[in-house]
Amino acid sequence: MSTDYKFQGWMGEPISTQSHMYGIRFARLILLSGLDKDSHKGNLVWKEFEPKTWEETDVDIKITHCGICASDVHTLSSGWGPTPYPICVGHEVVGTIVRIGSKAEAGLKIGDRVGVGAQCGSCLSCHRCKTDMEQYCDQGQIFTYTGRYPDGTISQGGYGDYIRVPSHFAIPIPEGLPSDVAAPMLCGGITVYSPLKHNGAGTTAKNVGIVGIGGLGHFGLLFAKAMGAEVTAISHSEKKKADALEMGATHFINTSEQDWDQKNKRTLDLIISTSNDESIPFDKYLNLLKPYGRMVLVGVPSNWKVEVGLWTLLINGVFIGASAIGTPVDIREMLELAAKQNIKTWIEPYPMDKVNDALNDFNERGMRYRAVLYNHKHIEEEK
Repeated sequence: MSTDYKFQGWMGEPISTQSHMYGIRFARLILLSGLDKDSHKGNLVWKEFEPKTWEETDVDIKITHCGICASDVHTLSSGWGPTPYPICVGHEVVGTIVRIGSKAEAGLKIGDRVGVGAQCGSCLSCHRCKTDMEQYCDQGQIFTYTGRYPDGTISQGGYGDYIRVPSHFAIPIPEGLPSDVAAPMLCGGITVYSPLKHNGAGTTAKNVGIVGIGGLGHFGLLFAKAMGAEVTAISHSEKKKADALEMGATHFINTSEQDWDQKNKRTLDLIISTSNDESIPFDKYLNLLKPYGRMVLVGVPSNWKVEVGLWTLLINGVFIGASAIGTPVDIREMLELAAKQNIKTWIEPYPMDKVNDALNDFNERGMRYRAVLYNHKHIEEEK
């Protein structure tokens, strides 16, 4: 069934569709490899795309807001392998339901304000899916963009007007939580909230350290504080101290100081690391943990490697692991906590049609601490 609206968005495209200076053979090679590493440099183009094939478990969402995530930039630049261009990125999506299938999740209805994070599909039938661990699905998760649905269509994200997703992954936004505040939580927020929750922040882990005070780290401080933990911000830059304390940190460790690990040895129950630095000194960070403490990685070093001495783990009795995003249940709980505790994302706003300016700013100076695209034509319609 056709709709009276179009699926359009800001797309990263293959080089061959943007320029004809290459030979046909070379252009075809680029198309097959999906390689356009300049898409993230303010070169997105507005165009129509094909959504997933409609199923009665789906919803269509009219997008009002979409956060900009570092994953978007990595994908547009083929930083994590060849990207299936043309692609519309964005997996911190908030909007209202405009179409709903007859078999959609109970409780959803047209007009509801919902959010979509980094995952938009899984098998929903394996043990992990049935026990609220959808991101670890035995069949693999479907990402909100660049994912492949069973019918072969490529999932497209939220830098646009509309998005179609399985209703299981459309999460209601609580009343009182602004859409621009909620949007970055759907990936950036849940990435740190989930390991904080599942590793006992504020309960069994009363002293929590957050490594890296950037987009993810600022959420780590906000949520760890809201969960009742005593929070330590850990950064190599003294410039982040004032912001970190305002976000809820009680203590600040500057890793550029001499013997910083020994001065703070065995003071933490849990560390969440948001750093993507390949040279991160894991042995020193592990010295900060009390016996049986845990270090959980949510940042991804570009070499995808973790180098740590077994002796450090053994002599301290500590553990190191990793965590991927969070489940629909986790997202609901996180949003409810944010609404209840009046947690405010630190954001820089951009109109949706200025997305290329936003990407250039992201690349050149970074954000303080998240960026959000506002689809003003849809926001006005919702008033």
